[in-house]
Amino acid sequence: MFADRAKIFIKSGKGGDGHVSFRRELFVPNGGPDGGDGGKGGDVIFVVDEGINTLTDYRHIRKYKAQDGEEGGKKNCHGADGEDIILKVPAGTVIKDAETGKVILDMSNKTEPVVLLKGGRGGKGNRHYVTSVMQAPKYAQPGQPAKEMWITLELKVIADVGLVGFPNVGKSTFLSRVTNAKPKIANYHFTTLNPNLGVVDLDENNGFVIADIPGIIEGASEGVGLGFEFLRHIERTKVLIHMVDAASTEGRDPIVDIETINKELASYNDKLPQRPQVIAANKCDALYGDDYETVIQMLKEEYEPKGIKVFPISAVSGKGLNELLWYVNGLVKEAEVDVVEFEPEMEIDFPDNPELPFEVWKDEDGVFRVEGPRIERMLGYTNLESEKGFAFFQNFLKDNGILDKLEELGINEGDTVRLYGLEFDYYK
Repeated sequence: MFADRAKIFIKSGKGGDGHVSFRRELFVPNGGPDGGDGGKGGDVIFVVDEGINTLTDYRHIRKYKAQDGEEGGKKNCHGADGEDIILKVPAGTVIKDAETGKVILDMSNKTEPVVLLKGGRGGKGNRHYVTSVMQAPKYAQPGQPAKEMWITLELKVIADVGLVGFPNVGKSTFLSRVTNAKPKIANYHFTTLNPNLGVVDLDENNGFVIADIPGIIEGASEGVGLGFEFLRHIERTKVLIHMVDAASTEGRDPIVDIETINKELASYNDKLPQRPQVIAANKCDALYGDDYETVIQMLKEEYEPKGIKVFPISAVSGKGLNELLWYVNGLVKEAEVDVVEFEPEMEIDFPDNPELPFEVWKDEDGVFRVEGPRIERMLGYTNLESEKGFAFFQNFLKDNGILDKLEELGINEGDTVRLYGLEFDYYK
């Protein structure tokens, strides 16, 4: 099965926590802190693999996670970094946010691996938090949290030429005759439910890749039928072959068909009808005498003044195919070389600062002490002499659970609480 869309969950590795430990040796009774740093969490990395052309594997396995970093150890031992997870995708894969549908990354022209989610940084061990007033910190920095999200992988077929038209106009028959592709052919609507890729080989090293885009119907640009599933594959093509049933074997007007599909193409992406386009008037072997001349002349009068050349062909007998293919080959050579790349519509934004640690304890003098990097940082930007600043300070103690920890330690009204150089009496 040609799998061109998959929804998966990805998660980077959590950073390892910093370690709390103290140097303990026989002749060093009062050794200082020696807690090591935690290891970095693994990244989620995407890379294009030219050897695969579907997203089938991602339909079977839905969740992918990088390895967490290891916690730091005693004796200043650094925790091991977590292993990255590398996800291989075919060229042409577009990565979107599953919730919003916005493009995060287009892998079409990426030749190097791309880090989509970075692993968390490892936390610092307690040896980093020694100060002149705190010689034995009993806290360490936690590792940075992992990053996670649901994404959608979409494979937009990279082909030089897109073959479009209503169901049953003969596209699959055409593709099977001019390429090595083996599409299923039958006489019912939506026979082709997945794009078929084929290579057209012409003489003198000429040729191009062609994609048979499944039948488009009116309303496809609004999602009618399988519209969106089909139309996404046309966006990267350089040239369009618009095939119609010139014999009207199903009672449809070829010109109405062409205008209907062009309208759907424009509704989906207003740049699509501006691509070089050729009309392949198929099933001409079913037209006889004046009918043949009338239909072909009508199509030429309508479209060739607009620069759209009309080729009467028969996909079954092969009539007119050589002329059509060589003309399309010329259009492909004249078209822009660069593959259409979709610009990112959003950036992945995660909080980048883990919560800083702090410690609450009761010292030998019965004073309750609150210290640590989080406390230092708060005191650095809070003006406790102002009413607003002191209200913020009180909320900070409450919101960070400091008041709860003081009560767990048995604090009573009138007891002294010290935050570095700041002292106050505790009252509920």
